[in-house]
Amino acid sequence: MRLFIKSELQKFKEAISTLEFKPTVILVSIPFIIFISVIIANPYFYIKVFGGDKFESRVYWLLADGIIMFIIPALIIILLFREKLSNFGFRLGDIKFGFITLGLFLLVMIPIIWIVSASESFAIAYPQGGQKLKENPSLLIFYEFCILVYMFGWEFLWRGFTLFGLFDKFGYYAILIQMIPFFILHRGKPELELFASIFAGIVLGIQALRSRSFIYSWILHWLVMVSIDLISVLRYKLNFYKII
Repeated sequence: MRLFIKSELQKFKEAISTLEFKPTVILVSIPFIIFISVIIANPYFYIKVFGGDKFESRVYWLLADGIIMFIIPALIIILLFREKLSNFGFRLGDIKFGFITLGLFLLVMIPIIWIVSASESFAIAYPQGGQKLKENPSLLIFYEFCILVYMFGWEFLWRGFTLFGLFDKFGYYAILIQMIPFFILHRGKPELELFASIFAGIVLGIQALRSRSFIYSWILHWLVMVSIDLISVLRYKLNFYKII
């Protein structure tokens, strides 16, 4: 038994020695980042610890999660990898391509959002901050700013840290790798949104690599979320839940 354990430990040590530092740290750190996010940056955590209503808990979630998903990867990049954030897409990159594709994707998404928003499940789900956002424009504006912060951290984690960090090792497979957790974390969203996140993760990954920046996927993702909320509020105000 002793010889067996010794042999297996030696094989394990040899296998570990073949792993490259950078991709290993990225792949191992992602579950820990998501764990911290789920435990701490959680609306229910806020209500349990601080009390408050749905709106306050959602604001806490968006801001806390956005900060966590940016700060931890950024510290890993700077302190462990000794690299610049620009190497992970934190730059403007190809501005022309970035804004052209951003505009084209948005033109495609707005009609889709309008059609999907006619469903009852969609009307109930958005805005996620609760009913008071449909009644108070000032709160809605503040809430959309919170989403901006959240989307910055979200896009940096997936289309920056994960995508650019794994590209040297896995090439274009990195697009598919970052899409998988991106899709899984949409669990609980309306079914159409969950399904669409598969293609969105791939498209945003391609856009980020081609433009050499996650900035455009950040802006696009935020504008899509703003459009969802605004259309939902508009439908509520007009009591209009038809496509045409």
